[in-house]
Amino acid sequence: MTTEIGAAAYLTAVTAAIDRVATTQTDAVRRAADLITTALDRGGVVQAFGCGHSEALSMEIAGRAGGLVPSNRIALRDLVLYGGADRTVLENPLLERDPTVAHRLYELAPVKPDDVFVLTSNSGVNGVIVEFALLAKEHGHPLIGITSLDHTTRVTPGHPSGRRLADLADVVLDNGAPYGDAALPLPGGGAVGAISSITGALLAQQVVAEVVARLLDAGTRPPVYLSANVPGGREQNSELEARYAGRIRRTA
Repeated sequence: MTTEIGAAAYLTAVTAAIDRVATTQTDAVRRAADLITTALDRGGVVQAFGCGHSEALSMEIAGRAGGLVPSNRIALRDLVLYGGADRTVLENPLLERDPTVAHRLYELAPVKPDDVFVLTSNSGVNGVIVEFALLAKEHGHPLIGITSLDHTTRVTPGHPSGRRLADLADVVLDNGAPYGDAALPLPGGGAVGAISSITGALLAQQVVAEVVARLLDAGTRPPVYLSANVPGGREQNSELEARYAGRIRRTA
């Protein structure tokens, strides 16, 4: 086994990426928390969207134990689940590159004027994510983007505007992932060991923790999910979710 490719090498690479995020993104994390806290104070919720593996980061933000209850996940499958499209539309590998899809997803989502958007894309250049960012700004929503600045600045935007998620977001959280995402170069070309999922989740949880700190400082009980697998968790979650009935898909 090549030592430069093994588990220890990946641990070294991802630890270095975490350290970079920890030392460079502190201010951005605080500014993102400010936007979310303000939105929650005004009765808004967090609208999270990402395509491909970035959808996993949306799940990290919306609807998980230890996370904020006033949060909603938007996904490409909403075209089928809520929009009546045939499920075969999801088989299109280029779906996330079509800017028109963003308009349909925005129409289908339970969005209100005071909501804040968190859009996630490692590349930050595909048509749907950039168009969604444009829509969010057009409708006056605060926008937080989670992306790789190393990657996005080295690729050509796929949106007709020539813009990137990082160009549009009010706050950009750089996940510190390298160009191509994977960190360990292979002898024959390519690389292994993706970074963005881990550093993206770190940033998401840091932002949530900052929001909760602000709510506690203001004397507000944070609306945070308990695990449904601990006694009383399901009951408490249902009580909190009821406050946002119709605003988050888990209560629709």
